[in-house]
Formats: sequence, C-alpha cells, structure tokens
Amino acid sequence: MALEEIIEPVPIEPRAAASASGVRRYPVAPNCRLNVRSGPGTQYSLVRVLPEGSSVPINCQRPGQTVAGPYGTSNLWDNIANGEWVADAYVRTGSDGYVAERCT
Repeated sequence: MALEEIIEPVPIEPRAAASASGVRRYPVAPNCRLNVRSGPGTQYSLVRVLPEGSSVPINCQRPGQTVAGPYGTSNLWDNIANGEWVADAYVRTGSDGYVAERCT
C-alpha cells in the first residue's frame, strides 16, 4: 500500500481574522480597568469600564486631552466603537504615534 493511500487529508481551518471588520486588536495595560469615554478626553461622559485583560480594536485615532498612563504621556485617543474612546497611553500599540487612520 502506498503512503498516500493510508494518509487521510486533514481539513485546514482558516485563520481567525483580527476581528470581523479586519481591525487589529491591541491589549490594554496589565492590571488596568480602562474607562471608555464618549469623546477624546476625561471631561466626556463615562460609557463603560473595560475589565482587566481586555484588548481593543482601534478603528481610528485623534488628538484630545493629554493623559499620562503606563505607556507614556499622550494626547492621542483611540476610537474603539461608535461613540467610544480610550486614552492611547493605556493601550499597548508599540508606537508613540498613530497606528490607525485619523478620525474624520
């Protein structure tokens, strides 16, 4: 019996996409419960609080209030959903600058 006759093909599962929309997710700083605001600053209303160990998609970014966090001091804010913003200083993007398009 030839080798190819006894080996059954194994179906290959497609790799999971970064998210349904293809937006990459970034981890929130360890041991942080991150406030999600309705706009790019702490003066905006609190929408929800992300639990420790969360990761977030970054749809777009824009400047706002300057915030100091585990990843430095920055005025960059990340849009994670419609009407939901987090301070980039709390998100590990690997960059001090933009990693997504600027919000319009």
